[in-house]
Amino acid sequence: MWGIIRLSVHRKKLNLVNRFRGLLPVVVDIETTGLNPSANGLLEIAAVSVWMDGQGHLHPGEHWFCSVEPFVDATIDPEALIVTGIDPFSPLRYAIPEQQALHRIFMAVEKQLTLSQCQRAILVGHNAWFDLAFLQSAVKRSGFTKIPFHSFTTIDTASLSAVALGETVLAKALRRAKIPFDIKQAHSAEYDALKTAELFCYITNKWGLVL
Repeated sequence: MWGIIRLSVHRKKLNLVNRFRGLLPVVVDIETTGLNPSANGLLEIAAVSVWMDGQGHLHPGEHWFCSVEPFVDATIDPEALIVTGIDPFSPLRYAIPEQQALHRIFMAVEKQLTLSQCQRAILVGHNAWFDLAFLQSAVKRSGFTKIPFHSFTTIDTASLSAVALGETVLAKALRRAKIPFDIKQAHSAEYDALKTAELFCYITNKWGLVL
């Protein structure tokens, strides 16, 4: 009897809603026109969900990406554009307004919250404070009153990498984890988000508590 009870409890814990106390990890990467969340605009935003297998291990799941039009009067730092290689005014970007981009991402995250039965999404990012600050500024400009992400709690893969791998730079941490990384695709929000998701899952699976 006791064996059956223990197995039942163990199975109950092997799901995403219990792994992070009701929070759903969603990896986010944002490319911008500079470093000031209030003055600089979004150029790209990408998000990657995660899912848990029967052994309690995490894997990158669905992902979403939007090219974004800088908001009116946004300051554009030429040095930021050199780093990202993005031309904000290229028609080939098929960029959409900031509010529309956020709406698409938030709706996708809300769907994942329903599927996972988690209460709130938690932003996972490499130097997550940067992405959260820009996200919150964009939310304020766009007039959203409610968003699916926790307002201040994040999971920072730069900090996790420092502890687990002895590296803080994304490319170096991925190399230490033996995860392929193409430097030519770096500073694309979609590519960086996908690679950050791989890194987050790798560290969590290898060093995290598997319930």
